[in-house]
Amino acid sequence: MKLRAGIVGLGRNWESRYLPALRTLADRFEVRGICEQVAHRAERAARELGAIAVDGYRALAARDDIDVILCLSDQWYGVTPILAACDYGKAVYSAISFPLDASEAALLRQRVDESGIAFMAELPRRHAPATLRLKELIATRLGTPRMLFCHRRAVVEPPTATRRDQATESRDLMELVDWCGYVAGTPPTSVVAVRHADAEAEGLDDYQMMSLDYSAGGTTGTGCLAQISCGYYMPQQWEEAVTFRPPAALQVACENGIAFIDLPTSLVWFDTAGRHMESLESDRPVGEMMLAQFHRMVTSLVRHVSGLDDTLFAMKVVSAASISQRKGRRMPL
Repeated sequence: MKLRAGIVGLGRNWESRYLPALRTLADRFEVRGICEQVAHRAERAARELGAIAVDGYRALAARDDIDVILCLSDQWYGVTPILAACDYGKAVYSAISFPLDASEAALLRQRVDESGIAFMAELPRRHAPATLRLKELIATRLGTPRMLFCHRRAVVEPPTATRRDQATESRDLMELVDWCGYVAGTPPTSVVAVRHADAEAEGLDDYQMMSLDYSAGGTTGTGCLAQISCGYYMPQQWEEAVTFRPPAALQVACENGIAFIDLPTSLVWFDTAGRHMESLESDRPVGEMMLAQFHRMVTSLVRHVSGLDDTLFAMKVVSAASISQRKGRRMPL
C-alpha cells in the first residue's frame, strides 16, 4: 500500500537522510505536498519529487490526498503541525523537538491519544546498525552495562557570538539521553548536571555535562551510570583540531567486556578473547529503516504509538538537568 505523504519542514538532514530514503521507498510513499518556512526550499524540493509547495501546515493536513504527515525539522511553529494532524486524523512521523514544559507535553500526549492516529517519534540513534548490534552483544556476550560515556563535540560557526539553533541542540541532547536509556535497558532515576557558558557569546553554553543514575530503589550509585557531555567550543576554522582524536560517540563498560560506537556503523568491542571489529556498512541506512517501520505501523490493523513516551521522558530529563544546573543539586526523576 502506497501512502500519500505531506512533509512539514526539510531541515539539515533532508538531502542526506530523508530524500534518499523516500526515493528508495517510492513504492511505499508518494510525496504530494511540502510545507517549509523557507518558501524557495519547499518549491525546489516539490519540483524534485513531483509534488506541490503548500502554504501552511494546516492547509497541508486538511488535504484529502494526504494520508500521513512527516514532520522532518524544527520550524518556528513547534509541535502545532502535529496537533493539526491530530485534528484531521492524519498519521504522524515526527523528527522535531517536543516541549520541555510538562503541561505542554501532557497536552501533546493527550491530543495524540484522543485522535487515535498512528504516531512515530524519530529516534535515529536507536535504529543505527551499530546500536542494534551492541544490544545483541549485551544480551549474548558482554553482559549488563555498568557505565556509559556518551560524547558529542560540535563545531561552531564564527563568530562565536552568533546564536546557535537552541531547538536543535535541545533535541540532540534529548536523543543522547534516550540513547543511553535504550542501551542501559531502563530509565534513569536521577540526574545531576553542570554547564559552562561563554560570556563572549551572549551567555550560550559551550559545554554541558549530565550524569544519569539508573539505580533501582533510590539507592544512588548502585546501578548503571551514564555520563553525557556536549561541547560547543571548537571553532569551525580550526580544521585540524576539529578532526584530532575525536572521542567515541558512546563507550559502554559491561560485566564481561567493553564496546566503542561511532554512528552509524562503527563498532569495536573487547572481551577476554581480545579485540573484535565489525563492519556494518551493508545494513540499510537509518532513515530508510525508520520510514519503513513507520509505513508498517500505519498500514497495520493495530494502532501504534512508538517513541512518544520515551521522547517526552527524555525531554523531561533534559528539563530536570537544566534545573540541576541552576540549583547545583541532584534531581530525582
